[in-house]
Amino acid sequence: MSDPILTIELSENIATLTMNRPDKRNAMCDELLGALDTFFSNPPSETKVVVIAGTAGHFCSGLDLSEQVTRDAEGTMRHSRGWHQVMDRIQFGGLPVVSALFGAVIGGGLELAASTHVRVAEPTAFYQLPEGRRGIFVGGGASVRVGRILGADRLTEMMLTGRKFDAEEGLSHGLAHYNVGEGEALSEAQKLARKIASNAPLSNYIMIQALARIEDMSKADGLFTESLCAAITQTSPDAQEGLAAFLEKRSPKFR
Repeated sequence: MSDPILTIELSENIATLTMNRPDKRNAMCDELLGALDTFFSNPPSETKVVVIAGTAGHFCSGLDLSEQVTRDAEGTMRHSRGWHQVMDRIQFGGLPVVSALFGAVIGGGLELAASTHVRVAEPTAFYQLPEGRRGIFVGGGASVRVGRILGADRLTEMMLTGRKFDAEEGLSHGLAHYNVGEGEALSEAQKLARKIASNAPLSNYIMIQALARIEDMSKADGLFTESLCAAITQTSPDAQEGLAAFLEKRSPKFR
């Protein structure tokens, strides 16, 4: 039997997903996208945080163009919307997601990384959106998610020229939150995942659901939503435990 296209390892409450197409630099195909969708649609109940990584020195080199079929305009739009659904499920499914980035983080790989909440990169990581050089446009969410990180002006230049950002440039522009040494991204991502898993599950959930949406709102609507989120979290059993632990000078024991 061949190795699975997406390996899943559970360690306590951390799920590590490894994209496993080493001969393709983990390029995204419908089967791999479907495997990610299947996991995030119904993750194991004990999972509190997810880590996503690649294998053989690369995170994900983008869409596997060798497997693409010819589609008409409607088919292309529906395929793009399918990508959007999976990326939304990763970003808003309710589980914090940490990505370990190394080697190629290109095209659809960058769109996948941008849907994760914490990004850790090695010195080998490089970022690129080469679609414009191939006569096409992004379709997996980059115009929104990567655009929110870089801003429309820098994203336009990046796509027009096909330029690559190296690891340091990626960190300075916000494509990664942490840069670590070679071979350290996965271990650091798992370390951060354990730290996040120690938070109250409700507050993690609210942060994931609310903050990106507040960015889309007017100032008044955002502030009102913030008050609702504060009311939900600060009246929860987890908040009572957090306050008691602070007063008793001990670590909280959230559910």
